[in-house]
Amino acid sequence: MSRSPAPAPAESVPVDTPTPTADAPLSHGLKQRHLSMIALGGVIGAGLFVGSGTAIAAAGPSIILAYAVSGALVMLVMRMLGEMAAANPASGSFSVHAERAIGPWAGFTAGWSFWFLLCVAVGLEGMGAAAIMTGWFPGTPAWAWVAVFMVLFCVTNLAAVKNFGEFEFWFAALKVGAIVLFLGIGVLAILGVLPGTDSPGATNLTGHGGFMPNGAEGLIVGLLASVFAYGGLETVTIAAAESEHPVQGVAKAVRTAMWRIAIFYVGSMAVVVTLLPWTHESVAEKGPYVATLEFLEIPAAGQIMNVVVLIALLSAMNANIYGASRMACSLVARGQGPRTLGKVSNGVPRIAVLTSSVFGFVCVLLSYWRPDDLFMWLLNMIGAIILVVWFFIAVSQLLLRRRLEREAPEKLVVRMWAYPYLTYVALAGMAAIFVLMAREEGTLKQLYFTGGLTLALAVTGYLRQRIAARKAPEAA
Repeated sequence: MSRSPAPAPAESVPVDTPTPTADAPLSHGLKQRHLSMIALGGVIGAGLFVGSGTAIAAAGPSIILAYAVSGALVMLVMRMLGEMAAANPASGSFSVHAERAIGPWAGFTAGWSFWFLLCVAVGLEGMGAAAIMTGWFPGTPAWAWVAVFMVLFCVTNLAAVKNFGEFEFWFAALKVGAIVLFLGIGVLAILGVLPGTDSPGATNLTGHGGFMPNGAEGLIVGLLASVFAYGGLETVTIAAAESEHPVQGVAKAVRTAMWRIAIFYVGSMAVVVTLLPWTHESVAEKGPYVATLEFLEIPAAGQIMNVVVLIALLSAMNANIYGASRMACSLVARGQGPRTLGKVSNGVPRIAVLTSSVFGFVCVLLSYWRPDDLFMWLLNMIGAIILVVWFFIAVSQLLLRRRLEREAPEKLVVRMWAYPYLTYVALAGMAAIFVLMAREEGTLKQLYFTGGLTLALAVTGYLRQRIAARKAPEAA
């Protein structure tokens, strides 16, 4: 591990003092349209198309409430992150902000937690995509498909960043268009004006055990699944550092992405559980989108949606490898990791890309050994890590906002709503979710894992910070 420079106390770091990042050698090949689609594409993946089926099976119609609550929380978090990212665009995003606001140990903890999250998510997306391929090609091994996808996107991310942006733009545009079409068909069916369908009314929302058939436990499972589904939206602030106009780009992307995501997620879940009984076995087996379209007996719609879901999963793999590699590169540039990861060739941190892809290749082996239960195991393992990252974002915004208003108010291009009150509301919401997790046996193990990982990273980061501080006088 490389040694960090001696950190100044967090309170004394001026806002306009540039934090060392990996941004300088990186290219700036992303356009505004790329940023907008990355903001949508990174988050519309396994959590929405695959994981939501299991969430519906656990929460029933109350999945609407789960997605609405977590959607409101993520909108607050993204507004906070947008404020900081517009004031100080950096490929390390919230890790850089946490370091400036709280100290190097916080940047270390938030950054490597997110890196781990994205690396595991890459494996999840790959397994979800492989499940679709094995359905089309029975008898083919899932691990082989995961390997193919990993090689494809590892190579894609080793190329110039503008190629990644263009690739992601068209992938994301297709899946956004598909969700809009799905919502349109769903609304027509709910109103009873779609040919061959009758309006279901509120039958599926109140029947089959009621709105919360599995009580609070089911709602908590749905809430955690929805939190994971929203994770990845933070990638747009990482990508902004490689755009043509970072400040304007991140401001626009954050403003437009938040409400679109809320509509797509909450709207999709409302359509599914209104049209289809939540107990319908195909919801968990085939995914809610395919199950709903097949239920409406729209010719070939199920298979078409499978193609869209496949593209969505591959798109998220692409975006997650990108985000993980840039986060690792930024951490290394700030003395928070092995120097080798920070090497940049032709504007691309290629060693960081390869390292960030390692866990996806590990999933190839895991898929071979545990093909039946690995997906849900990984999903549960990383769900709460997102909340830890959001916690660092909220605390950093509380501290940096005061500093910005005092030292550089002109940098407040994006402002958090009702500061500081809504920031405190967001923190209270995160704390409430952690408490709910601790009360349920099914999520307690997940909380233990997340707590252990966070503590280990925090202690490591703090020790590195103290060692660097002691060595600074000697070097001087």
